[in-house]
Amino acid sequence: MTSTLAASGTTTTTTGTANGIDTTVSPARALVCRACSARYPLAAQHACYECFGPLEVDYDAEALARVTREQIEAGPSNLWRYAALLPAGQDPATRVTVDPGLTPLVAAPNLAAELGITAPLWVKDDSANPTHSFKDRVVSVALTAARALGFTRFACASTGNLANSVAAHAARAGVPSIVFIPSDLEPGKVVTTAVYGGELVAVDGSYDDVNRLCGELVETDEFEDTAFVNVNVRPYYAEGSKTLGYEVAEQLGWRIPAQVVIPMASGELLTKIDKAFAELVEIGLVEAPAGGWKVFGAQSAGCNPIATALHADSDTITPVRPTGIAKSLNIGDPAAGLYALEAVRRTGGWMEYADDDEIRDGIRLLARTTGVFAETAGGVTVAVLRKLVESGRLDPAAETVVFNTGEGLKTLDAVAAQVGPTHRVKPSLRAARDAGLLG
Repeated sequence: MTSTLAASGTTTTTTGTANGIDTTVSPARALVCRACSARYPLAAQHACYECFGPLEVDYDAEALARVTREQIEAGPSNLWRYAALLPAGQDPATRVTVDPGLTPLVAAPNLAAELGITAPLWVKDDSANPTHSFKDRVVSVALTAARALGFTRFACASTGNLANSVAAHAARAGVPSIVFIPSDLEPGKVVTTAVYGGELVAVDGSYDDVNRLCGELVETDEFEDTAFVNVNVRPYYAEGSKTLGYEVAEQLGWRIPAQVVIPMASGELLTKIDKAFAELVEIGLVEAPAGGWKVFGAQSAGCNPIATALHADSDTITPVRPTGIAKSLNIGDPAAGLYALEAVRRTGGWMEYADDDEIRDGIRLLARTTGVFAETAGGVTVAVLRKLVESGRLDPAAETVVFNTGEGLKTLDAVAAQVGPTHRVKPSLRAARDAGLLG
C-alpha cells in the first residue's frame, strides 16, 4: 500500500487495496496534528508533513453529541459498546478483535486503609482482557482501522504485551503477523507471543532500537501492505486507550473520579484517558467533578524521562537508556511525553517514579490487599500511589482510580525470589501440629 497525503485543501490520492474508513457510519472525519493543527485525510499516516508532530483522530462533534448512555448500555459487553465514539468498527463484521474491555473495577478498601486513603479507592484491572493487558484495546481498534485501510499483514514494535495482543488478533483473524521485540524480554511474554504461530523477531537492542527499526521497515516496499499498529496506524491505535476512561466513568455510575493514577511508557495512555473524560463531559454524558479531575503519572526509576522533566519544571524530555524490571514501561524516548506533561499540569496532578524494590513491594501490596496480581507496571502504579499520598500530592479524601494494565503471571521473575511456601511439613497430623498449623 502506498499513500500520498498532504494538508487540507491539497490533492490527496491513495492507491492499493484500501477501501478506507466509512465516514457515513464512523464519527471520525480527519487526522489532525497535535502540534500545528494541520489536517489530513483518514489514512495510514502518523506524523504531520508540516511540522512532523504526531497526528490524532478528529471527530464530528455533532455525531458524538448524538451518542446516549442508553445506546452505550445496550451495546455488547466489551469495548465495542463505545463504537459510536471510535474511529472504526461500527459494523461488527468489519472488526478485527478479541472483544476486550468491560474489565473489573475493583473496590480496594484494604489498600486504601493501608495507605491512609479515606475516600473510595478503585483498581481498574485490565489484566482481565483476553491476552491479559490493556493492549487488547488499542490493537482491536488499530487493526480494525488497518483492515478498512486495506492492510493484509499485522505488525508492531513491542515491550511484550503489545506483541502478545497483535499475534493473538492476527491468529483469530487468519491474517499473518510479524512482531518485533527486544531480545532480553521476559520469557513469559516471549512464550505468550510465540504460541500464536506468527513471526517473532527478537532484536538485540532496547525497545527504542526496535521501534526505530520498525519505523524504517514501514517505509520499504516489502512492508507496504503491513500495518504496524504503533507506527503507520498509530492515530487509530491510540484511540483504543480512551475506552479505559469511558469504562471507568460508566462503571462509577456515569461519574468521573476526582483522581487517577496511570502508568506511563510513551505517555499516550495517560493522555487518552484524560481525553476520554473530556469527551464525555463535552458531549454531555457525564458532569465533571467539582474542581475537575487530577491526572497522576507513574514511571519506573529505570526509565523516567517524563517525570524527570516535570520535576525539573521543564518541557525538555531527555531520552534515557532504560534499565530496571518494569520492562513494559521501558520506552526511553516517549512519543507522547510532552502531551502527558501538559495533561498533568493542566489538571493539577503530578508524576512520580519507583525503583525496583518499591515496584516489587507494590506488586505484593496490591495482591495482598485486593487479590489482584499485577505485572511490574502495576507495581509501579501502586508504589507511586503510596508516594503521592505520603508527599501530600494526592488527596486521600478524594475518590481515586489506579490502573493495572497487565497480568502478574507475565512477570513472575519480579517477585519469585520473595515469595514461596510459608511452611514445609511432612504429610502427618503430628508434623502439621509441630509446625503450628493447628494453633
